[in-house]
Amino acid sequence: MKLVILPILAVLAAGSIAACGGSDNSSGTSSSTSNTSSGGGAYGAAPKATATAAASGAVSIKTAKGKPGTFLVDSSGRSLYLFEADKSDTSTCTGACAAAWPPLTTTGAPTAGTGVKANLLGTSKRDDGKMEVTYNGHPLYYFANDTAPGDLKGQGVDAFGAEWYAVSPEGKTAEGEGS
Repeated sequence: MKLVILPILAVLAAGSIAACGGSDNSSGTSSSTSNTSSGGGAYGAAPKATATAAASGAVSIKTAKGKPGTFLVDSSGRSLYLFEADKSDTSTCTGACAAAWPPLTTTGAPTAGTGVKANLLGTSKRDDGKMEVTYNGHPLYYFANDTAPGDLKGQGVDAFGAEWYAVSPEGKTAEGEGS
């Protein structure tokens, strides 16, 4: 297992070097001074689109169907995940964790789209003061390596001390309950 960490660290180093160049007009979503959850590795920096996804206001959540069954996505079709280390609606994913698993943040009340139960939607304040969208008490995250709508590259990944799963419409892990 330790041999897997070396390539992951190389990806993190390359992402950090790449992040040093160019200009960034976004307000940013992570803090370099935040503590990280224990364990795991990094999976690269978050795409610029993720960093500004909630800048325009409230977000809308809907469902999609795929290999794990029906799961939550944002209005663009990007998959949303829960982190099994989060034991309440307060996120434990910060720093390098939040770079690999960017939180879904909002500046307004999240709205329920097709297949989503509005009574399960909520928000929770992050350590950086931003409001993260929650579903059934689970903070919601993207996976930085998901590059297209419906990608599920983070499904079942064990990183930063626990596993990550797409979220079912019931607010549980979507692990192939059928479509």
